[in-house]
Amino acid sequence: MKFNSKTMTIHNADSVPYLTYNSLSEIDFINHAFSTKLGGASTGEFTSMNFAFNRGDNPDSVTENYKRFCKSAGFDYNTLTASAQDHNTYVRAVTTENIGTGIYKPRDIESVDALITNQKGVTLVTYYADCTPLFFVDTNKKAIGLAHAGWRGTVGRIGEKVVQKMTELYGTNPSDLKCAIGPAISVCCYEVDKPCADHFLALKNVNPSDFVHPKENGKYMVDLLETNRQILTAAGVKSESITVSDVCTNCNSDLLWSHRATKGHRGTMCAFMCIK
Repeated sequence: MKFNSKTMTIHNADSVPYLTYNSLSEIDFINHAFSTKLGGASTGEFTSMNFAFNRGDNPDSVTENYKRFCKSAGFDYNTLTASAQDHNTYVRAVTTENIGTGIYKPRDIESVDALITNQKGVTLVTYYADCTPLFFVDTNKKAIGLAHAGWRGTVGRIGEKVVQKMTELYGTNPSDLKCAIGPAISVCCYEVDKPCADHFLALKNVNPSDFVHPKENGKYMVDLLETNRQILTAAGVKSESITVSDVCTNCNSDLLWSHRATKGHRGTMCAFMCIK
């Protein structure tokens, strides 16, 4: 399988593939992974690795996908705890009491686009198909977080809110965080209209000219990854502690699910992370 990245590595490419960040793999107390669209049991437009129970896929196939992926990437299926995303900015702290939520137990609350924990025995799971994954690791307090940042979550500064919540609950110093951003649809492929671009142009304490680029047709190209990077640095995360993915979901739609590339006929990928 052809995979070109300076920031990420593909594993088990011929069976159940998953991606890891080179920078996060250096941290010995976590396990993390990002899924692809390959190696699962789903069929039809979901072929083959789909993690969403709410898109019409056979739930038995989705459950099998989780089990296959966990075996491949080294997670315990019985510790998974999922978000309940709707492009909001709520950050939920989870513990071992929440394991199974959204996977083999019903969701107990809605509008959860970010999860954090400082407990072992909890694997965080968040969902993507072009939107931006944000990974957070407090290397001092040994706490972790995952966030889903679509354009609404990005302009709502969900990354900053994760930093604030980890600081509040775990005593995190933002300068101790190591973060990773992506894979997501990149600036090469993310065209938006003026009302959407205006939300990005209105952001404070960042430089919108770095991530909003007008086109001659009245549209704009927006860089979700750079926007989130600047929001994290404004929140106190060191620039050198942030890795930005060089993998575009739309450009790599043979490997990754992209909502735009499939015009919505797709499965869903996940980010996974736990404290060992």
